[in-house]
Parts: sequence; C-alpha cells; structure tokens
Amino acid sequence: MSIELTPSAAARMRDFLAKHPRAAGVRFGIRKTGCSGFGYTVDLTDAVAADDRVFELEGVKVVVDPKALPFVDGTRIDFTREGLNAAFVFHNPNAVGECGCGESFTVDAPA
Repeated sequence: MSIELTPSAAARMRDFLAKHPRAAGVRFGIRKTGCSGFGYTVDLTDAVAADDRVFELEGVKVVVDPKALPFVDGTRIDFTREGLNAAFVFHNPNAVGECGCGESFTVDAPA
C-alpha cells in the first residue's frame, strides 16, 4: 500500500503544517459526492487513530483511514498552479472514470 507526493504537493502541505503546528499531519481520504461517486479530501488532522495508515513522505505525515485506503492506494498527489488557480491533482490508478468537471471519480469495488 502506498501514497506518493510530488515535491510541489509536499511543499504545499509543509506550508500548511507550518502554520498549524498542533496538527498531527495531513489526512487524505474520500467522501461520497459528485456525479461519479467519490471526491478526494485533503485536510489537516489533529489526531491519528490506532488503525490509521501513516505515510511519512518528504517531511509530511499523510494519514489515511483504513476504509479509504483500498480506493486511494497508489495515488500520486500533485499540486499545480495555472494562472490564479492552484489545486491538488490526484493521479489514482484505481479510478476507472472521472466526471467531466474533475471533481469526482469512480472506482471498481475493492476486493
């Protein structure tokens, strides 16, 4: 099981964490939403549960709930800027479809 961060995503997350020194790390997960089924979540987290999976990546603790891990395993998280817009971009090998607006994705049911 793995999650990857590009250098730009790691730098952005380190910036957020530096502004919130009490945060335990960055929680990466999914939620049901959108026209394709799931959307990604990236938030600061104050706590790490005993069953959470923690990835130490480029100075960032990325925390993933074990229920979300089968859906995001192998995902590479990038951070891009285009003009005035900036956003995390997710390259998920488990996604079998995405909506046209890019806000949600579909996966086959995990085994």
